[in-house]
Amino acid sequence: MAQKDESNTSSQPTRGPGGGHGPGGPRGVVEKPKNFWKTTARLMHYMSDRIVGLILVLIFAITSVIFQIRTPKILGQATTEIYKGVMKGSAQQRAGFNIGNLPINFDKIVHIIIIVALMYLASAIFSYLQQFIMTLISQKTVYRLRKQMKQKMRLVPIKYYDTHSNGDIMSRAVNDMDNIASTLQQSLTQAVTSLVTFIGTLWMMFSISWKLTLIAFVTIPLSIVVVGIVAPKSQKYFAAQQKSLGLLNNQVEENYAGQLVLKSFNKEKDTIDKFEEQNDKYYQSAWKAQFISGIIMPLMIFMNNIGYVFVAIIGGIQVANGSITLGNVQAFLQYTNQFSQPISQLANLMNTIQSTIASAERVFDVIDEEEMKNTHQNRPVEKGTDNIVSLEHVQFGYEESDLLLTDYNLQVKQGQQVAIVGPTGAGKTTIINLLERFYDVSGGSIRLKGVDTRDIDREKLRSHFAMVLQDTWLFTGTIYDNIKYGREDATHDDIIEAAKAAHVDEFVRKLPDGYDTVLNEAASNISQGQRQLVTIARAFVANPEILILDEATSSVDTRTEVQIQHAMSELLKNRTSFVVAHRLSTIQNADNIIVMNHGSVVETGTHNELLAKNGFYADLYNSQFSDNVSFN
Repeated sequence: MAQKDESNTSSQPTRGPGGGHGPGGPRGVVEKPKNFWKTTARLMHYMSDRIVGLILVLIFAITSVIFQIRTPKILGQATTEIYKGVMKGSAQQRAGFNIGNLPINFDKIVHIIIIVALMYLASAIFSYLQQFIMTLISQKTVYRLRKQMKQKMRLVPIKYYDTHSNGDIMSRAVNDMDNIASTLQQSLTQAVTSLVTFIGTLWMMFSISWKLTLIAFVTIPLSIVVVGIVAPKSQKYFAAQQKSLGLLNNQVEENYAGQLVLKSFNKEKDTIDKFEEQNDKYYQSAWKAQFISGIIMPLMIFMNNIGYVFVAIIGGIQVANGSITLGNVQAFLQYTNQFSQPISQLANLMNTIQSTIASAERVFDVIDEEEMKNTHQNRPVEKGTDNIVSLEHVQFGYEESDLLLTDYNLQVKQGQQVAIVGPTGAGKTTIINLLERFYDVSGGSIRLKGVDTRDIDREKLRSHFAMVLQDTWLFTGTIYDNIKYGREDATHDDIIEAAKAAHVDEFVRKLPDGYDTVLNEAASNISQGQRQLVTIARAFVANPEILILDEATSSVDTRTEVQIQHAMSELLKNRTSFVVAHRLSTIQNADNIIVMNHGSVVETGTHNELLAKNGFYADLYNSQFSDNVSFN
């Protein structure tokens, strides 16, 4: 019932876990966390109960990398053996010996190949094990986070939903959670393996030749310069691309949603012209972003190839001089190719991890939200009262400095009907919000059967109420389950009886699957009026003491409107009710009418009493019937 501010609702592009649109390019603008280390420590704390698994992951990852980086040097020994055999055979031939085969130790070469194959196999096994364990840890961690966030969403005050758009909440629950899961599963182990690969490769290179290592090192500053200059430029263009894409998406969504209006007013050409203009802006920003990010990897490869050429030339000279073996040069060239990869990976991981910690901050912001307070007043119970609901000197405002109700009093007896009327935006939902404790009063008290509602648990309090709203809400599921939603312990007979009372049974039995008909996400496979009848049936099943009714007969045909009115009338019989009225003709017999305007109660009384005052209600009533105005 709380009024929602949808002004901040926007479609936000999903930010992926890393990588890029082009080779080596960033995926988009990286959202930086406000407190990186504090949030990182908190996220790691969620995995603290799986410390043994994390240690195993690190051990397996390091072991896998060690096997991986050791193999080139061992494989180089096979090349050296072949080279020695060729050189020895050539020397024997020059000495005049007649040899049929070159004296190559093939047994030793086979032995080396078997060792290398076993090392690659061991590396693959350890890599699989660490990935398997890390997947379990990451998914269980995110499962715990998601469960805690869901629990928190049940405990936050309604004001949180009023001040946060649905899109923002969904983005935190889905996109940010997926971002965290992806990083925990892949990026953490990749960071470890990249670091170990860098250190291990560097060590192996030094063990072969410190001179060749220094030559390979020359390309590192050049690579850093390339990344430092080109990457920021691509970030700027990606920001423009994301902005243009968001505007383009909004335009397309708006055009498709309002296509009938566009065609009706012959605005197709104007719409296409605006689309072409926006599409061109997106194209200009997109190709620049893709081009700039796309040249990073070729430049990195170019720098790496320069080092490769110098190492190959100088290494060849050293082999000729006998200061290094051919197999070691071959291994060194492999290490040169591997050397730049960890640097690029770690650079990309920094953006990914920053984005993930920012996502974690957004999730933690929800988890840290202030919960609804159990503001027990411990007020004495009014015994012997015949009022089922009473408002005593109620004060309330959505902002403490701006009270909408300053000293409001209302007594409602069993079976009475209270109508709440006023123009759109008058604040008709405020009373409903207070009755169900979506908000607590700022002063005074609201009592249910003599008990202050703040001394009643919210769930127990709300069990006395049922609501039928103007905006129908039905979940994806069968019609039968949607009706049963009103009371889970309802029997089959209760469901059918409620359906008949609400005129649901009539149309449901004509459907191919009857009560087992599955409603889609928007329940658009039944009409608006039929959706409203199902919500009324749901209220029948709940069998509440107090009914909150938001009259909703707009946008339905005359026959369905009659059915809805009849169903509502049956539902109201012998029940205390609060009716948010849009058509004043329907509440003339209400026991009390609350008239609201600009968020405040301006008049209270019966229909005749309010007409006699010739005030705001009389103006509403007369204008509605003279101009046929409906305040929906």
